[in-house]
Amino acid sequence: MALPNVFSKEVSEEIINRINKLTPETKALWGKMTVSQMLAHCAVTYEYEYEPNKYKAPGAFMKFILKLVLKPIVVNEKPYKKNSGTGPDFLVKDDKNFAAEKERLIGFIRKTQELGAKHFDGKESHSFGVLNATEYNNMFYKHLNHHLSQFGV
Repeated sequence: MALPNVFSKEVSEEIINRINKLTPETKALWGKMTVSQMLAHCAVTYEYEYEPNKYKAPGAFMKFILKLVLKPIVVNEKPYKKNSGTGPDFLVKDDKNFAAEKERLIGFIRKTQELGAKHFDGKESHSFGVLNATEYNNMFYKHLNHHLSQFGV
């Protein structure tokens, strides 16, 4: 079963509507992050694409390992398990401003939709080498859906 297409306006707006249901008081159904930390955590996937100098790219050996081990999990259609591990760049431990993180994440979602699948098809990713548009779609959608579900929206 194909995952919803984040490059379509309809799906992007559906995700944004889910985000807009969150409040600073929304509690997680599982896990340790606050809602503000979760929004910042979800933004990292987009920061990799739009702010490439913010994070150090993995070296050749690490990229090989990530492509071999993690990429198949990240880009397939199977949902993530609750309380799955995460990479160091994705750990958000400090307090975050809910409104600012929400606005930033929504901006990334809209930018991704506006750029469209063609922009991402064959584009080098931060960690996994070249991905096709479907792999990017799955990576973006799965991560957002996982964490929005974590917070009950």
